[in-house]
Amino acid sequence: MKIIDEFKKFAMRGNVLDMAVGIIIGAAFGKIVTSLVNDIVMPPIGVVLGKVNFSDLFIDLSGEHYTSLSEAQKAGAATINYGLFINNVIDFLIVAWVIFLIVQQVNRLTGASNAPPVKKDCPRCYSSIDIRATRCPDCTSDLAQAGS
Repeated sequence: MKIIDEFKKFAMRGNVLDMAVGIIIGAAFGKIVTSLVNDIVMPPIGVVLGKVNFSDLFIDLSGEHYTSLSEAQKAGAATINYGLFINNVIDFLIVAWVIFLIVQQVNRLTGASNAPPVKKDCPRCYSSIDIRATRCPDCTSDLAQAGS
């Protein structure tokens, strides 16, 4: 019974629930992005490139000739589906770009930054001092000799 209680405690922690919600929302967002790529982005690109349907771009390894990927798959032919791969790469790039924008905005709102540190700790007394200091103002240790 103890292990069940420990599991309940683990599962009810806030970060586990937050992670579960994030995964569910992420999966739903992934479906939206996939639809965006397949149904909105790729058709105009295909038209511009000479009415190409990227989902039907494939290399047939069986030596037969099939007019579409679905036809080759129904026949059980081995194929390299590079058109679907292109769709998935574009899908990934859109997801990565959106995640980048979200993280950037969260960092702005929370004040997180990638700026270099302006403070360091003295290795002798552990007080917080300016990163440029060569001597600790609190304990007067020579920071150049301390290896900082």
